[in-house]
Parts: sequence; C-alpha cells; structure tokens
Amino acid sequence: MPLVAGVDSSTQSCKVVVCDAETGAVVRTGHASHPEGTEVDPEAWWDALQTAIAAAGGLDDVAAVAVGGQQHGMVCLDSSGEVVRPALLWNDTRSAQAALDLIDELGGPQPWVDAVGLVPVASFTVTKLRWLRDAEPDNAARTAAVCLPHDYLTWRLAGAPSLDALVTDRGDASGTGYWSPSTGDYRRDLLTLGLGHDVVLPRVLGPAESGLSMPSGALLGAGTGDNAGAALGLGAVAGDVVVSIGTSGVACAVADAPVGDVTGAVAGFADATGRFLPLVATLNAARVLDAACRMLGVSHEELSELALSAPAGAGGLVLVPYLEGERTPNKPDATGAIHGLRLETANPAYLARAAVEGMICGLADAVDAVRALGTPVERIILVGGAARSRAVREIASAVLGLPVSVPEPGEYVARGAARQAAWVLAGGAEPPEWPLSGVVSTEVEPTPSVRTRYASVRDLTALRP
Repeated sequence: MPLVAGVDSSTQSCKVVVCDAETGAVVRTGHASHPEGTEVDPEAWWDALQTAIAAAGGLDDVAAVAVGGQQHGMVCLDSSGEVVRPALLWNDTRSAQAALDLIDELGGPQPWVDAVGLVPVASFTVTKLRWLRDAEPDNAARTAAVCLPHDYLTWRLAGAPSLDALVTDRGDASGTGYWSPSTGDYRRDLLTLGLGHDVVLPRVLGPAESGLSMPSGALLGAGTGDNAGAALGLGAVAGDVVVSIGTSGVACAVADAPVGDVTGAVAGFADATGRFLPLVATLNAARVLDAACRMLGVSHEELSELALSAPAGAGGLVLVPYLEGERTPNKPDATGAIHGLRLETANPAYLARAAVEGMICGLADAVDAVRALGTPVERIILVGGAARSRAVREIASAVLGLPVSVPEPGEYVARGAARQAAWVLAGGAEPPEWPLSGVVSTEVEPTPSVRTRYASVRDLTALRP
C-alpha cells in the first residue's frame, strides 16, 4: 500500500495529510500554525511544515509528496538562495497603486487580459514586485529569483538546490500576472515591467510531472495553489462550481478553455489538471454570518434556525453584505446596508434570513460572472465552515437555483496535493479516482425573486466614514 502526502501551507497554518495512494483514505495528519500578518518570513513556513510533518508521524514511509499553498505571495531570493526580505502575502494591499500603474503602462485592462487572462489587483505577484522596485530598490536589485510560497517549500523539501531547480505548476503560475494560461509561457516582459529586470523563475511542470525528489527518495510533485488544490481534492469536473464560504468567498469553475474578463471580476487561472479555473473572490462571506450572530445575540446554530423560520425573501428585507468593503464588485470603501425594513420585518427571524440571503446573493453574483464567460454551471460544491449550516445549504440551493453538494468537512487543499502526489506515482492522463465520502446533496425550490430584489438595492450603500 504506497502512501503519499499532501501539504496545505495556507495563510493561517500548515496542514499535512498522509493518504493511501490508491483510495485517498487518510492515514494520519499533522498541523502547525503560521504567524499572523500580511508580511511573513518564509522560514516560518518551513518551520511550521517541519512541525506539521512531525505531528503527522514523519514522511519516511511516503513515496511522493506535493505542496499546495496560498497563492500570489512574493518570495524573493538572492543569487545564493537566501530570502531577500519577508514575503508579501496575497492579502497585503500596499501594492494597490502599483496595480493601477501597471494597468496604465500596458495600455489598460484589455492588454493584460489578452496577455495573462487577468487584470492586476493588489493580490497578484507582479504588483508586489512593482511595489518592491519602487519602495525598496536595493532589495529589488538583489533579487535573483522570484517564486511563490508553495514553490519555496517544494524547493526546500528537495534540499534547496540551485535556483535553476525551482519548479511550480500551471495553477499557481497563473496567479502571478506574468504567466499566460492560454500559451503556457512566461511573459518576461511583464515580469520586467514589474520588477525592473529579469530573474530566474520556477520551471512550470505538467500536472503529473516530478521535477525534484526529497533526500529520502520520495518524489516531489509540482504542487499548486490553494484553490486549484481544493478543486483537485474535491474531484471537481467541468460543470461544477466550487463555492467556498470561509473568511473570504470564492467561486471557481473547472473549464476546458481559458477565459478572460476585461472587467477584472473573473481571474482566468489555470487548474492543476491541465484545464482552467476561472475564479471570483469576494471579501464578505462567513464573517457576515458572524456579524449577524453578534447583532442578534445568538449562536450559528440558532441563526440557522431563525433564518429557516422566516419566509424566502424575508418579506422584502435585504441585507447588502459589504461589511468589509468589497473586492468583487470593486467597492473597497462601501459599507453594508439593510433595505426594506418595516414593522413586520423588524424581528430576529427576518434579519437572520436576510443576512444569509444577502451573503449568498453576493456569491451568486460571482457565479454569474463565471457563467457569463461561457463556463457551464450545472452543480454547486459548497465547502468552508459556513457550509455546515443547514440554512446556508438550503438557501444557497434556492438562490442559485441549482443542486448543492456538501462534502464532509476536510482538508481539501492538502487532499488535492496528496492526490497530485499519487498521480505522480501512477502516471497517466488523469489523476487517480479518489471518491468523496459523506456528501450531502440539497435541492430546494428556486427563489429567483430573492436575486431580483437584491439586485435592485445592492448599489445603494454608503461609503465608510
């Protein structure tokens, strides 16, 4: 029974799962925390990985390993392989102006979409490189190689050989802003536009290709970004949309062809299988429910019960969920709003229903943006902490007008990385079949009037003071 290991090096923590390579059954796991903040020394990720590996019983009996990780983070290495400065994470927004400068210098959003399938925003690596060039020119000049968090950990697992040994995959490379999902090539002119000079970039491996191995002899897969890893771990196929409701919200779909969205709402990423992963990210997701619980003085279970006790549409009460501003749509200074408040709707059940419906409507707009680019949407796979709520599951099906499948809670990014490692061992055109267990399917009567009502008021919000 060969074993494989998958790693999820996320913003908050590192998780390691060791799985049966044939069935995907989890044999053992390990976990370690990451430091807080949007700027982190990559050595902290390495230390956490070692702790998580030890907690998982080590990797001496594992035949292959792959690393999934947070996307977009900027890791700069000098000519000797030392880290130049702490990595800027995806959620570090100091490069917002740099994104606007890059868009302007290339002639607007369309040339960026044509080149790399996305429009720069502060999260993408190329904007962080431009910030480095402008704010820390000495560190920019010292930079001899640029990689992503998962690339760095893969390289360290291989013993940190030469910079030329750095590897990555299509999924994570597609979030840099200087790799093209449609051509499969780096756009070094865009890299130079960002950093000011050319550097070593990781070699982009195929989905089942191994470019390195650990000192133990275990093969190392290419790894991937967290969203592509989750899609692989969930077994998403064309027609599926993965909706993740965590701290942030994500809607991403498996597609057979690359997409480009000049509005910037949809990022035209690649996935971990050789296909594509158009993706929309929102800022307001599960924390909208946290806020509703605080306002009503109830638990999440009680919020769910209250929401389901009110009628669909909450009697016309609408909560616009821009509690943290919003990324998609691009409303960074917006605030949340409640519309349609009347005497008969001024009670906890109606507010609970409006909170869940408003959050789901925001994510439904994200799903619509993916659909508008020609990507088929046939089934919703709902994951994240909020998916445990019965109200979220049922209202998601009603608002989206689609069946909703909720797998049992699990580390799906790490599972996707482990499945990639198993694919490296097995070879072939497709990854091994790893069936999901404990999937709960929900399908309720659609409520299109909820979307219509929400659309009529979603732009009626005040700016933050």
